[in-house]
Amino acid sequence: MGPHIIAIAIGLILDRIIGDPPSWPHPVKLIGTLISKLTAWLNKGRARKVKGFLLVFIVVGLTFSVTLAILIGSYSIHIWVGIAVESILIASGLAQKSLKVAALDVYKPLVAKDLPYARQKLSWIVGRDTDKLDEQEVTRGVVETVSENISDGITAPLFYAFVFAGAPGLWLYKAINTLDSMVGYKNEKYEDFGFAAAKLDDIANYIPSRLTGYIIMLWGKKESGMPFSKRMKGWWQDAKKHPSPNSGYLEAATAYQLGIQLGGINTYKGIVSNRALMGIGEVPLSPNHILSTISHMNTAVVLFWLWMMVIGGVLFGIT
Repeated sequence: MGPHIIAIAIGLILDRIIGDPPSWPHPVKLIGTLISKLTAWLNKGRARKVKGFLLVFIVVGLTFSVTLAILIGSYSIHIWVGIAVESILIASGLAQKSLKVAALDVYKPLVAKDLPYARQKLSWIVGRDTDKLDEQEVTRGVVETVSENISDGITAPLFYAFVFAGAPGLWLYKAINTLDSMVGYKNEKYEDFGFAAAKLDDIANYIPSRLTGYIIMLWGKKESGMPFSKRMKGWWQDAKKHPSPNSGYLEAATAYQLGIQLGGINTYKGIVSNRALMGIGEVPLSPNHILSTISHMNTAVVLFWLWMMVIGGVLFGIT
């Protein structure tokens, strides 16, 4: 486990500093291509739910196996070759810098009072319609997106890297997450075929999302005047109102720590979706809350990594 721990730490640092250079080939694109080709072959005719399980088995199994084979080959050359390769694989599966850059790309035109450009930048990272949003709603879109992706994009991959010995575990999770993002929709085309992908993603994110939300509630930047006990109670209650069984634990944590209110009305291609409100809205949303949410991300990632190191060390010591 030692080399994998080193690789996780290096990968985390690489992602924080370098992120995902656009010119680099990205494994998610390869996974996405595989999913697209298999979906075109399998998502038709009868027994689509069964075929959806087959899709998950092939994609997750192949992703894990290929990553493991790459590492076995790399470590067989030399331990430091293995660590270097694994560090790159881990860094490419995390989203610290890309998430921060995407948030700041909206924040900068917001504070410059260029609302049309801020709306355009927001449209690159959310599915909701952005062309008529005011400053507070644009801010809400960024805060919600960054909050929920702290787990999906960073702490959940880290969790599975620790649980399943490094990069193979991380990419097992990334395969599940990519499957959900591509076929896990509740519509006529994917309701049956994407059932397995959506449910597996819910299960995979259950622990990381709650741990991450808990870390934010304990140590994230606090701008609310509400007592800790009330914030914790509100967080736990409001998190369950979110349509996702996991995302609410991140968004509600941000809302209660910053004294803001998230949720409300979104439109998707003109179709209105009324999300439950989270938080009590002590203060109105402002662009500076984007910076506070980025601060939550930085705190949560470091402390989540430390928690995993401690837990892993205890378990390693016991065994």
